[in-house]
Amino acid sequence: MITENAPLCQTKNNKIPVIELQNWQKSLTDSKLTIKDLLNYLSLTPDDFNGHNNGLLIEEKLDFPLRAPLPFISRIKKGDINDPLLQQVLPFQLENKITKNFSFDPLNESEKNILPGVIHKYKNRVLMLATAACAINCRYCFRRHFPYKENQINRKEWDEAFHYINNNKEIDEIILSGGDPLTNNNNQIKWFIDNLKKIKHLKTLRIHSRLPIVIPERIDKGIIDCLNSWENKKVFVIHSNHANEIDYNVKKSIEKIKKTDALLLNQSVLLKGVNDKSSDLIMLSKRLFSIGVLPYYVHLLDKVQGAAHFDVCEDDAKKIMSEVRDSLPGYLVPKLVKELPNKKSKTLIVPEE
Repeated sequence: MITENAPLCQTKNNKIPVIELQNWQKSLTDSKLTIKDLLNYLSLTPDDFNGHNNGLLIEEKLDFPLRAPLPFISRIKKGDINDPLLQQVLPFQLENKITKNFSFDPLNESEKNILPGVIHKYKNRVLMLATAACAINCRYCFRRHFPYKENQINRKEWDEAFHYINNNKEIDEIILSGGDPLTNNNNQIKWFIDNLKKIKHLKTLRIHSRLPIVIPERIDKGIIDCLNSWENKKVFVIHSNHANEIDYNVKKSIEKIKKTDALLLNQSVLLKGVNDKSSDLIMLSKRLFSIGVLPYYVHLLDKVQGAAHFDVCEDDAKKIMSEVRDSLPGYLVPKLVKELPNKKSKTLIVPEE
């Protein structure tokens, strides 16, 4: 249950707001909540959503739990059913509608899940599912149906994964993902990195995490020590979809990561009702740059069952990104891409001229 009365964030004129931090483990624990809890905190009721995406789901029909941490919730405008942050976490009845051409495994990852905890889709890169846990359940998540139980393994079983990577010399980059790898404690992350450091042909460590955005206090001394222990190239990819997600505490978390000499990038998903206007993406790129992060990708929605109401068609996406391109310097224009199953790389989508 949400009990802390955190102040409402204001983001006009690109000013970065401040909220009070709490212990990150508590934020993570408290991130699993009921729809009623969330609505009460935001001064809303289920009736406010009648007719909006067919109304809200009821708890009994919620197979993908509601999860959102307080630092993220504190940035949602109270009383606003259309708030772009709220739209990302609130479950609607449309999620239970089976949609043609949408899949439970939209990227065909089951075929590339060659070992428990390991997905090997691309020639020189391997993704490690460091955990099944997330701090926030984004309703558009392409892994919302992923068989995480089959990929939850102990340290001894991880040895097989390290052995696989060690025996494949063409692999030079490791991606720590999940779930969200930063939901692990620092000792576990250190253990992953220490084992990866033993594999001499690995040149780059990449971490994908939403925690610097949704629980910025997670970026503590322990995780910074872990990053500093990796002496080769490191890339840290955060995930922010809207400028309102970025407040002063996010800025401070990013500053800490930057001091480790990691390349900081952001990826977004183009989402109907969240960031499907060029002005949304322009402001996001500017806000990211103001905290030292380069916009990297804007993904078309991966066509996962339960998320069709977020879908923006490719033609509309091209128009949106054309306006973004015409309004920003090139280094602030993220690449518009889509990911297709069994392709050797992401597919670049060129905006309209």
